[in-house]
Amino acid sequence: MRRRKFVQLASLLPSGLLLNKANASPKSEELNTGKVSPVVISTWAPNVKANAVAWQVLMNGGNALDAVHQGVMVPEADPDDQSVGYGGLPDRDGRVTLDACIMDHQFNIGSVMYLEHIVHAITVARLVMEKTPHVQIVGEGALRLALEHGMKKENLLTEKSEKAWREWLKTAQYSPMTTVENLLERIKNNHDTIGMLALDQHGNLSGACTTSGMAYKMQGRIGDSPIIGAGLYVDNEVGGATATGVGEEVVRVCGSHSVVEYMRHGYSPADACKEAVKRLVKARGETLARKLQIGFIALNKKGETGCYSLNGDFTMAQRNQQGEKVIQSPALLPKS
Repeated sequence: MRRRKFVQLASLLPSGLLLNKANASPKSEELNTGKVSPVVISTWAPNVKANAVAWQVLMNGGNALDAVHQGVMVPEADPDDQSVGYGGLPDRDGRVTLDACIMDHQFNIGSVMYLEHIVHAITVARLVMEKTPHVQIVGEGALRLALEHGMKKENLLTEKSEKAWREWLKTAQYSPMTTVENLLERIKNNHDTIGMLALDQHGNLSGACTTSGMAYKMQGRIGDSPIIGAGLYVDNEVGGATATGVGEEVVRVCGSHSVVEYMRHGYSPADACKEAVKRLVKARGETLARKLQIGFIALNKKGETGCYSLNGDFTMAQRNQQGEKVIQSPALLPKS
């Protein structure tokens, strides 16, 4: 009977992830023994400034949810960051639309998509999580929710971003097929969507992800960033992960959820990110994969961190008790 029960349970596990004593994920109560050292990580080197704000929240006794919320608000309000919030590059019609999601240690989630006129999309995502019975609200409904809670309607298209859009129009022939090329060029400049993960002094994890999406996209396009399980996922017994890059590709493999599941089955954060990247290459083929870019970062319950990308040019910003640093991500298909 015991053997039969084991076989039944084993059949439910994903292929190649059968657990044993060597790679089994420790229980949460085992990981919580001793003092917990807080840590914050985020996608891209310039987001050390976002980490600094999140870190201050943690050092003041705040929780991981507040830390990631306040941390990602920094690039959202920065007009010089053209991948997030105010100053974000618009769609091909010149409209700046934002996507964001947030997730805490109790599987509470909130997401907004195609939000206009509100700088802090992450705050609206948290309103969805805490003030509504829903988990996703889009477009006009998301804007209405923000206004009902006292948020200010603003023009998000800065002079700098409008100029870039008009220059794009001159040569792009209004084609959405040029959007991936533009995204990859932006990645070379070391910034894109911000995803952030934090572990607080109580051993609890939370994550946030916010973006203005792919520049010059078709109207209504949604990427991975506001999709729980794609752009962001947190399981407080295991760890959390978040993604950046070409969102359509992250969605194909439920990227962040995949990373967390690899960690559940004993992989380190870096190796878990690598496995998710390998899954994409297997699904799409190496020839196409070399023309794309995705990057994952991960944080486990022990406070261990890691990152991995498809191609080069990806960085992770980290802040912990030892200080601030930027980590150059290893890549599966590094450029020669």
